[in-house]
Amino acid sequence: MKRFSNFSGFSFSRWLGIMLKEFIQLKRDRLTFGMIVGIPIIQLLLFGFAINSDPKQLPTAVVMADPGPFARAYVAAMHNSDYFTIVGSVDEKRAEELLDRSEVQFVVTFPSGFHRDLVRGKSPVLLVEADATDPMATGGAIAVLNHLGAEVFAPDLPGLERSASAPLELRVHRRYNPEGLTAYNIVPGLLGVILTLTLVLMTGLAMTRERERGTFENLLATPATPVEVMTGKIVPYILIGLIQVTLILAAARWIFDVPMHGSLLLLYAIVLLFICANLLLGITFSSIARNQLQAMQMTFFFFLPSMLLSGFMFPFRGMPQWAQMVGNALPLTHFLVLIRGIMLKGNTIAMLWDHSWPILLFIAVVLAIGLKTFRRTLD
Repeated sequence: MKRFSNFSGFSFSRWLGIMLKEFIQLKRDRLTFGMIVGIPIIQLLLFGFAINSDPKQLPTAVVMADPGPFARAYVAAMHNSDYFTIVGSVDEKRAEELLDRSEVQFVVTFPSGFHRDLVRGKSPVLLVEADATDPMATGGAIAVLNHLGAEVFAPDLPGLERSASAPLELRVHRRYNPEGLTAYNIVPGLLGVILTLTLVLMTGLAMTRERERGTFENLLATPATPVEVMTGKIVPYILIGLIQVTLILAAARWIFDVPMHGSLLLLYAIVLLFICANLLLGITFSSIARNQLQAMQMTFFFFLPSMLLSGFMFPFRGMPQWAQMVGNALPLTHFLVLIRGIMLKGNTIAMLWDHSWPILLFIAVVLAIGLKTFRRTLD
């Protein structure tokens, strides 16, 4: 009975020893300790500085059919509002191309006779075409335009303040998503988010699982080269990714009624490119990590900024310049532009290169790192 009580009683020295052992283990596992400290810091920085649901400095092209003083004053007022960055004056064909390529957020068209109609009090029509693939990105800027005319023209048009009618008619065309449905933005984006999380995580655990179970030694004993091992492990997951994409596309079409204006074959080609980027990253993580826990930690360390800085949850153009630079280094950012461009805008292959080559560059860099860190012998 006395012996049992010694084991059942609480010993402060034993408890202190176990606690010190755990601290020593954390000190040895630097990756885990880095995640404990790093993830809260990243979340604080991203949500505190990078995330902005009211984007400003949105790139805007102007079509000047009547380059009179009133039109120039209105453009200057748009720029001074901080919601618009005027990229230049273009013709209608070039404006259409800029919208299709997602190079501008707005196109503002001043019709011929704009100056004359304003002076005569006829309320000319000001056409504003907005890239509404992300409805959240355009709301604040359009609200500014609704009352900008009265402020700009009041000093030069006597009697405007006493007039009940607006000085101009603002006609807003929400291109590619006229009803402003968030499903048009979210559902295509889910393709990239789901593929990023599942494929990087699954392949990240592949090599570390074999290493922990001891089967990695048998793999190293074979004459297979690192390229053969990496590609051989990737192919099954490519098929899994394609199945996921097919299910999401079916749900997008038949449940959420998201349109498909572009080529389905081209969409699958872009998806395949993105799948390869994520699988290679997962294999690289698995070759660096010493166990499955570290591989999982590295996956979430990559997934968190990808989800927050890619434009999936928050408008990409609302982020500061440094956050956009980080986001442009992530393949998910470019994939979202590509997939929404194909589905909602009907973009062709000629319009996709600007956002395809960064993914190819990411694949080349990750493949080089993976081949360098892949060891043919166990430590």
